[in-house]
Amino acid sequence: MNVLVDTPVWSAALRRAAPRSTQANTLGELIRQGRAQLIGPVRQELLSGIRQVAQFERLRDDLRAFVDLPIETTDHEQAAEYFNTCRGHGIQGSNTDYLLCAVAVRRGLTLYTTDADFDHYARYVPLVLHRP
Repeated sequence: MNVLVDTPVWSAALRRAAPRSTQANTLGELIRQGRAQLIGPVRQELLSGIRQVAQFERLRDDLRAFVDLPIETTDHEQAAEYFNTCRGHGIQGSNTDYLLCAVAVRRGLTLYTTDADFDHYARYVPLVLHRP
């Protein structure tokens, strides 16, 4: 099964100064297996805030190895429904978080994240989290 990978996992794997984390090792294995999936909003989050042009260009070029999964109108609609459902249960989340949920659910993907908020979302939306 393919795995939609969230920003914090990519970030942990891309840090050059830090020692290899469990997340980085797991992501590396998913990439080798051809199972790691990316959406445009995660790509944008990864590239945002990089101050050095050369570093930005290097990361941009590396990430081009991954084709963004298409995001459809129904994904945005479903994300809004998930937002409303969770908010009705007192759970706050970002639009990008709920979009990740919607894309993962529609495509039958698991979601790999270190963000504990997704544990809360999964109580109210049919999201399956990747547990290495």
